[in-house]
Amino acid sequence: MSETLTEEQLKRIYGARHAEADERFALLKKRFEKRFEASPEGFFSSPGRTEIIGNHTDHNGGKVLAASIDLDTIGAVSVNGTSRIRIISEAPHPEVELDLEKLQEVPKCRGSLSLVAGMAEGVREKGFRIEGFDACVSSTVLPSAGVSSSASYEMLLLCIINALFNEEKMSLAERAAIGQYAENVWWEKASGMMDQMACAHGGTVLFDFKDGVKTEPVPFSFEEIGCEMILVNSGKGHADLREEYSSIPNEMRRIASALGKKNLVDASEEALMEGFARVRRETGHDRALLRALHFYRENQRVEKAVAQIRAGHPEAILPAITASGNSSWKWLQSCYVTGEAKEQPVAVALALTERFLEDLGEGVCRINGGGFGGVMMCVLPKTHTGEYMDYMTPFVGRENVHLMHIRETGAVRIA
Repeated sequence: MSETLTEEQLKRIYGARHAEADERFALLKKRFEKRFEASPEGFFSSPGRTEIIGNHTDHNGGKVLAASIDLDTIGAVSVNGTSRIRIISEAPHPEVELDLEKLQEVPKCRGSLSLVAGMAEGVREKGFRIEGFDACVSSTVLPSAGVSSSASYEMLLLCIINALFNEEKMSLAERAAIGQYAENVWWEKASGMMDQMACAHGGTVLFDFKDGVKTEPVPFSFEEIGCEMILVNSGKGHADLREEYSSIPNEMRRIASALGKKNLVDASEEALMEGFARVRRETGHDRALLRALHFYRENQRVEKAVAQIRAGHPEAILPAITASGNSSWKWLQSCYVTGEAKEQPVAVALALTERFLEDLGEGVCRINGGGFGGVMMCVLPKTHTGEYMDYMTPFVGRENVHLMHIRETGAVRIA
């Protein structure tokens, strides 16, 4: 082991992969010392996430069953005694430098720079402290792929700010809300806060966003049902698809408004069905109606799946994942970009996977995350994991087929 972190500290987060993590942190420390000519005073980690069931429901007050994964963003950090934040990063996050006294000069929709400025503003608006610091950041979270590389980055930095300047007084929900604020206002992306909560919390968690956010840990992993999770990167990112992404919550709210409410969670499915003809006539928007129907049934799937897990039937989650994925593809319509029907890499990856699973007679798959690009999830018995990865390699490349595990630790200071 290097002198950067102890084996015990790394095993607590990374388990059997602690040696690999040790090499990453040692390299990060060297880069920090070379750039800032000082030693870091703290080391932090924030995971990516996968949503298991509950696709695009959080922004309308819905429920999600999500989990953090064993890809993460790590940071080496020191307070610098100035009003400047300096962050050196590897891709996908560019270097950032800004003055906390001149946030009004930072442009919006400029990637990581805007996100950091938005978080700094959000921290202050919630009454917390933020001062200048230097950070060196590295990430294994797939960028623009539906596993929340941006939320992982946000929760890493907010974990740093919480530890260095606020005596750990910022709650998970407050940190997640600040990350959401940065995306909504400074990135103009109408996202909910499920991504941030899942990265911050760790493990498998039931989130209920009806009134703020309620969290409930769920004792589940795919290994306990003899399965493994594989994420397949389609190769098409969705970082530049804010309009497509934002259309989902906006269209859902359009239907909610026709029912006299702000968000769909405030109106019932029964009210929608009773007024269906009127709502369809007044809105003239069939896709919005389909997305609303997805919202209601997706919430029910989450509730039923969690109930089955708690009743001792965790294997029941598999057909629920299939149903959720089918609804996301057909009703939510998040598998390809409107007007670009010739390019459907996620749908192609799903079709190839469905073909494999149909011949196998086992396993499930679904689109993962925000959609319109990014990754899809496949869950199948461990005995067939290697076979599936070999099958998908000629189509997408081995570098885009990732064996994942649920990580029990969320965003955290390691030392």
